[in-house]
Amino acid sequence: MALKLSLKPDEKLVINGAVIANADRRATLIVHNKASILREKDILQEEQVDTPAKRIYFPIMLMYMDNAPTPKYYDEFVVRMTEFMHAISTPEAVENCVGISRDVMDRNYYRALMNCKKLIAFENARLAPSSE
Repeated sequence: MALKLSLKPDEKLVINGAVIANADRRATLIVHNKASILREKDILQEEQVDTPAKRIYFPIMLMYMDNAPTPKYYDEFVVRMTEFMHAISTPEAVENCVGISRDVMDRNYYRALMNCKKLIAFENARLAPSSE
């Protein structure tokens, strides 16, 4: 089944490592085969990796975009996930971490990334200043 992507003006995406930028109008792309695709909003630059959950997301993103098994990225993921899981006790967050780990082991990196976004949201909620 083909993947249909609607791009906003000036939106960027990465397809199998190639950065593609849309021009000044909306555009639609149809991808007919399996490819590693990330929209601009799902891409973290190294300087944006400033929280524990983002330190988990980043190596998963690199594994997804690399397409070849890279022990360096996997090892970084394992270290960061282990640190994170030692620091949390919320059952829902622990369950999410287990699911992300399972997805990474199964090389289902895109699903792991999308679930890691939930982990980032969980972290943001915990780190947000209380309104007292």
